[in-house]
Amino acid sequence: MIIAVVSVTLMSAIAKLIGPEYNPIQIAFIRGIIVIILLLPIINKLGGIKFLYTKKPFLHFFRSIAGVIGNIFFFYSFQRLPIADVTVISMAVPIFSSILAIIFLNEIIGWRRWTAIIFGFTGVVIALDPSTNIEIASITALIATLMWSTTIIFLRILGETENPFKTVFYFMLVSVITTSFFQPYVWKDPTLDVYILLILLGVCAFITQSLMTFALQKAEASIVSPYNYTGIIWAIIIDLAIWNIYPLTNTIIGGIIITISGIYIFRRETKRSIKSSKKINI
Repeated sequence: MIIAVVSVTLMSAIAKLIGPEYNPIQIAFIRGIIVIILLLPIINKLGGIKFLYTKKPFLHFFRSIAGVIGNIFFFYSFQRLPIADVTVISMAVPIFSSILAIIFLNEIIGWRRWTAIIFGFTGVVIALDPSTNIEIASITALIATLMWSTTIIFLRILGETENPFKTVFYFMLVSVITTSFFQPYVWKDPTLDVYILLILLGVCAFITQSLMTFALQKAEASIVSPYNYTGIIWAIIIDLAIWNIYPLTNTIIGGIIITISGIYIFRRETKRSIKSSKKINI
């Protein structure tokens, strides 16, 4: 999971280096193609077409659509804001996931988790800093976080039967197909430097999607997800190293609050899962 977090942070930095003159829909399109190319040898080794058979096509489709929207909005935000700012907002995933779990998984949330959710939203508000003019990129980062949270709900269901590489393949396939319709309107011929950056971004996406999907499907979210918060540290380091950008006070305070809230939510989910398992065994 740590490698996946480092990889996604590097991917974010590459998206920023590519710059806002390249539409995030184009970046998502090229990224999808590169990831599929890297996946094909693995898919072939696992059984080829037979391996890709699934009894949950609609779940794959909706998970993929949410992922595509989330990635496009994240790319837009990373191109325009400091990486640390967007990363802090994205850490609100467990907060959104808890609420979505009520809707899609019929989970019951007690007052402790509701308190943590409200506390976490306070951190999001502080990070966004509504006392100033909130940038569109901050709003898109928030929407992207909601989409990411939605994909986690779908992954929890898909993880019961689906191989992580199959899940990633369908995600990238849907990503390429849906974004291809927009290419005549958004395509800009990349320079050689940008092509290299796009290839590197695709490699990072392959590593991120494969490792993160595997971790979320094969291990308890409460165990692997807290490592996701190390992304804030990596983001601050990259902002300083490449752009000499220091994190704002509201970003740091909001990040701390969101992190505390998120880790507490994960811990509560673990205890709830353990109690449920004991009841079933009895």
